Amino acid sequence: MIYFRGCTAREKETDISRATEKLLKLADIEYHILDDEKCCGSVLFRTGFEDEALEQISKNTEVFKDELILTSCAGCYKTFKDDYDDVDVIHISQLIDDLIKNKKLNFSKKDLNVTFHDSCHLGRHSNVFDSPRDVIKAVANLVEMESIRENSLCCGAGGGVKSAYPEIASEMAKSRINQAKDTGCETLITACPFCKLNLENEDLEVLDLTEFLVKYGDLDES
Repeated sequence: MIYFRGCTAREKETDISRATEKLLKLADIEYHILDDEKCCGSVLFRTGFEDEALEQISKNTEVFKDELILTSCAGCYKTFKDDYDDVDVIHISQLIDDLIKNKKLNFSKKDLNVTFHDSCHLGRHSNVFDSPRDVIKAVANLVEMESIRENSLCCGAGGGVKSAYPEIASEMAKSRINQAKDTGCETLITACPFCKLNLENEDLEVLDLTEFLVKYGDLDES
């Protein structure tokens, strides 16, 4: 298995990579990280550089060969799933869900209320809604926001909006943050590094799913 960290978790939200690796080691999952990991090509595709994206896909595919690709980035997951041929990919939320159900990872459930943000790439684009929720419910009480699953509000970061129109991205994030605050929860969880980056604010604790598990899961390391 290759753990493909993705640009954001590799360079900006490095705690996500560290948390993911800790979970993999606790579950005794054999994996490796590419020495020279390149972008999956998602940004190139979404900003109109299709030829460059296809060239990047070709290079990555040769490196991946027949290995299972694990990613903690929703954007990478969608790109590998939809834009690559013959690549076997799994998102970290799906893997952890399987590990919990097969009793290879054990968490301690506590009376903690948290809410969850569906990212566009993992949610409505890839139809992965239940796995992250099932994982959260193994640790805490999930309190849903007003707009969820297919009707989730975009965080405002995707599609190059954060780079090209930062004010719009900030306003979109505020709308989602307000929905999270309306739940009465103090912790907002997402399964997308880019969403985490754009939703960070002074009123709520914002964590990636992996960070949440490491912080609150009381992992049984025996």
